[in-house]
Amino acid sequence: MHTLDSLGHRLSSYLEPQQIHRVKRAYFYAEQAHEGQMRRSGEAYITHPLAVANILAGMHMDHQSLMAAMLHDVIEDTGIPKEALSEQFGETVAELVDGVSKLTQFEFESQAQKQAENFQKMAMAMAKDIRVILVKLADRLHNMRTLGALKPEKKRRIAKETLEIYAPIAQRLGMNNIRLELEDRGFAAMYPFRSSRLRAALKVARGNRTELVENIQSAIESRLERENIHALVIGREKHLFSIYQKMRQKKKSFKEIMDVYAFRIIVEDVDTCYRVLGAVHNLYKPVITEFKDYIAIPKANGYQSLHTVLVGMHGVPIEVQIRTKEMDEMANSGIAAHWLYKSDSDDAPTGSHARARQWVQGLLEMQQNAGSSLEFIENVKIDLFPDEVYVFTPKGKIVELPAGATAVDFAYNVHTDVGHRCVACRINDRLAPLSQPLQSGQKVKIITSPGAQPNPNWLNFVTSGKARSSIRHFLKSQRHHQSIELGKRMLGRALQNYQLDIDKLTEEQLDKLTTGTNTPSMDALLEDIGLGNRIAVAVAKILAPESTEEGGTTNIYSPLMIDSTDGLMISFARCCRPIPGDPIVGHISAGKGLVIHQETCRNLADLSDQPEKISQVNWAPTVTGEFPVDIRVEVESERGIIATLATRISEMGANIEQIHVDERDAHNSVINLSIGVHNRIHLANIIRRLKTIHAVIRITRSKN
Repeated sequence: MHTLDSLGHRLSSYLEPQQIHRVKRAYFYAEQAHEGQMRRSGEAYITHPLAVANILAGMHMDHQSLMAAMLHDVIEDTGIPKEALSEQFGETVAELVDGVSKLTQFEFESQAQKQAENFQKMAMAMAKDIRVILVKLADRLHNMRTLGALKPEKKRRIAKETLEIYAPIAQRLGMNNIRLELEDRGFAAMYPFRSSRLRAALKVARGNRTELVENIQSAIESRLERENIHALVIGREKHLFSIYQKMRQKKKSFKEIMDVYAFRIIVEDVDTCYRVLGAVHNLYKPVITEFKDYIAIPKANGYQSLHTVLVGMHGVPIEVQIRTKEMDEMANSGIAAHWLYKSDSDDAPTGSHARARQWVQGLLEMQQNAGSSLEFIENVKIDLFPDEVYVFTPKGKIVELPAGATAVDFAYNVHTDVGHRCVACRINDRLAPLSQPLQSGQKVKIITSPGAQPNPNWLNFVTSGKARSSIRHFLKSQRHHQSIELGKRMLGRALQNYQLDIDKLTEEQLDKLTTGTNTPSMDALLEDIGLGNRIAVAVAKILAPESTEEGGTTNIYSPLMIDSTDGLMISFARCCRPIPGDPIVGHISAGKGLVIHQETCRNLADLSDQPEKISQVNWAPTVTGEFPVDIRVEVESERGIIATLATRISEMGANIEQIHVDERDAHNSVINLSIGVHNRIHLANIIRRLKTIHAVIRITRSKN
């Protein structure tokens, strides 16, 4: 059992006496606050905060973190307010405790939404002070060690959350020791049967392997001695959960995974790491494709090491990791090693700490862009499980991305604006598609264009959370701006009926509009009109002078001009496929904005009883873009006729989007084509050109 004295003894090795005194004060305060409270296991509640503080002491955390560990359940469980803690122990400690308390609400909620919102709070608290998450991880670790007393379904829920969120966070912060224990305990609670079967198999396998492990180890040690290299060689044991994951992901049997022998070699300095590498490559043949240098290019969480795989005697694969003592400490404690090595004078964040900061900043940015907490947690989960690829910018800077990332992910990683304006990319100086997955070591150059915008199709292939959240955020705000723009044009036309100019409305008239429609602001009203949720004519009537109230429907105003296919809130009906030159009308559809139909479209007949939803529109003289149109071509069946049609259409500068063939009989076929044209004249020229093919019997434009 941990006692306060044993903790004090541990702390005396690295903290000042008055700091230890403050930690003890926090303990006595918590003991009083939790008096009479028991844990499920029957122990006094104070044993839990003390155990959490002990875990943090093992990481050499500072006294404020230890005080927060002692007090982390006080706000939540005893009703003592944050202000009281702030008075007693200072603002910083109170903030830490508050940050950790906010995260504890996870425990009792199973709904995804609630969990996601709490995770958002965690991102905010971590951004203020990264120590919040370290206290939370220590708290979770002790909870996992004492899961025994809980009901099975609660055990499973806590274990699932541990494996999905807390273990990956520990890994992201480079805290390997904590991650391994969280994973193994989470695995045992989530899948007790699988875990016990694997554990038994592992015990047997280890017994059989002992001799071979010792032989390989002594061979490596004697080779290093010959080279005059002082090193510590340790046989590395695979832990349970990683064996289970490898079996599932790589579809390998237990035996295949256990056939690999793993060693870690720890040396004094970086130069020696590379000398050891040469020595082991001389001892056993290396597998060329399996060498990774994480010393020159550290992982995203600050992990550094040389990895190589050798082929030993009888073809046994041997995995070797070579690193210095500091790197080993860093690999096991990650961001906590920052406190281990930190002297009071030096407060600048170092390697892993700076990386953790950067990651948390990224989380904050994602949180601002996300529409909902569930979308945010989805993006974070993508980022928590990265098998990284490392690529280079044209200037040689290294960028880390999750496996499967594309040039679009790279562009957003460089800067959100680069992502938004990206139009093409060069991979190793060759033009490549934006959707091509990147490989480690490639050089990526993004080509941007000032007027470019994100393409909604990118969401089908981007893998990083930042790219996904930035694209979604842009599309949402673009839809918002375009709805407002269209709403303004439509309301402006409706107001012309009453000789009013939308740009010259007085404050009083604007207020009359917003109160009359019960909307919070003019922008919200315009967006509603643009989205088709309100009728512009009805809104304009609010400002109608009494005298014109009756005769106010004489549509004397000019029609709305349609000038491109690109407006998000103006769409073209699929039933009749209007193209520039066709007589058209607009139909206001809720949520979709303005839908353009041909005047002769049959579907408009159904809307004749809602004249207020029909809007007068015209093609702008400058209209541009490609408009899809369907044509029906009856031909005599002969070989190569489709190729001939396609060639003629592309010669006329049109795109074929779809071809569908119906065979009427052995002699004649009907070919339905969907092609992109600029206007009616362009379509007429194409039809004239196709009629010159001798096999063509008749061509018509399909309607409805």
